[in-house]
Amino acid sequence: MASSRSQVPFEAVKSAVAGSATYASGGRFGPRRQRDFELLLLDAGEMRVTIDGAPRQVKAGQAILLKPGHVESFDITGNDVTRHNWVAVQIDKRSLHGEEAAEPPGVWPVSPEMNKLVELILTVQNELPSDGAIMRSLGAAVLRLQPDADGMTAEGIDASPASPAVERALAWIRSHYGREIKLSDLAWEAGVTPEHLVRLFNKYEQETPIHYVWRYRSERAVELLEHTGLPAAEIARQCGFKTPHHFSRTLKQITGRTPSEIRRASWNGEEL
Repeated sequence: MASSRSQVPFEAVKSAVAGSATYASGGRFGPRRQRDFELLLLDAGEMRVTIDGAPRQVKAGQAILLKPGHVESFDITGNDVTRHNWVAVQIDKRSLHGEEAAEPPGVWPVSPEMNKLVELILTVQNELPSDGAIMRSLGAAVLRLQPDADGMTAEGIDASPASPAVERALAWIRSHYGREIKLSDLAWEAGVTPEHLVRLFNKYEQETPIHYVWRYRSERAVELLEHTGLPAAEIARQCGFKTPHHFSRTLKQITGRTPSEIRRASWNGEEL
């Protein structure tokens, strides 16, 4: 994979904006001359991106970083609708090295970190000026999270792809951990059989789906113990534990401490 990562410094970032678009099969737009760095992430479908006459195929779960000065056109080639998010980062052109913009963009898998960052930008941008410090910082972060030839980002994050089914299951757990969760529920949300989901979790997360659920619940519970005054029984309820006794026993197994020990240590300023 060619390196797609930009080394544009934060001071050169002038603004950042983001959006989403949905296209019917067979759609086409362009040609256009790209003005900014624009990250395009496909959520569903497939498209052919032609840059200076050279076509590149981008599929669901992949991204491409478009660069200023190039002529682009886009053909929707999937059989169904194509949905994508995008983040456009405007920079001071005087800070741009010629070879950086000239280097052809690669197509690479979207990492969970990148998805979270783009979702954050889409969420906060309506409340913030596009040229303010926060949006500029988020735009700079987008550029720094591009993978290099070894699949690593500028921050040392492994950008190699996880299983889409695992990512769907993880996202659902993080949104529903307070309710009862069965393996069959996770498999349904992930779109695979329970047996296959267990195999995928063992491969990508090195634990079973249900073990991940209890570990995630425990992590959220520890945060509430440390940072709120909620009673332990209420924290247990909010985090999906069956009873206060089950809550205490599970935390002891996972963290080595009971809820009261975790709270006391945190509130006394001790390192956990």
